[in-house]
Amino acid sequence: MIEVNGTFYRAVDPARIGAAFDGSIAAGRYNAGGQRALYLSASRDGVAAALIKHTTPGDPERAIVAARVAATDILDLRDARSCKEYGIDPEEAFGDWQAELASDARPASWSVRDRAEDIGAQGLIDPSRKRPGLWHLTLFRWNEPGAPTVELL
Repeated sequence: MIEVNGTFYRAVDPARIGAAFDGSIAAGRYNAGGQRALYLSASRDGVAAALIKHTTPGDPERAIVAARVAATDILDLRDARSCKEYGIDPEEAFGDWQAELASDARPASWSVRDRAEDIGAQGLIDPSRKRPGLWHLTLFRWNEPGAPTVELL
């Protein structure tokens, strides 16, 4: 696992800027509804790529907020050797979790999170499927003792 330090970005409804780093309020690729997850991108371009899949007509214009993140014990799904060593198949994370959920199946990506947490990961790096070369950071815990820190810039 790796350490991550730097500036990350998140798109939020402008009405929720004060809660931008509270985490997701609905089910996502790596969290069931009610389960904490904070989705961030390593660049503004990464945010734009992520919004391709997660924006619908009528959604409010999103504001981009920046945060300083310091995290250890991050599983990098781009590192096939490391994933294999931990018994994690990154391909399970890359399926259509929304379609799986809509068909009343538990998304395979949630099992990737489960296994990552079992090995002590505090989050994971997820490569962009919309724009190869870009990547995202998902934290499972943050801003609590022993967890990664996230600070609004």
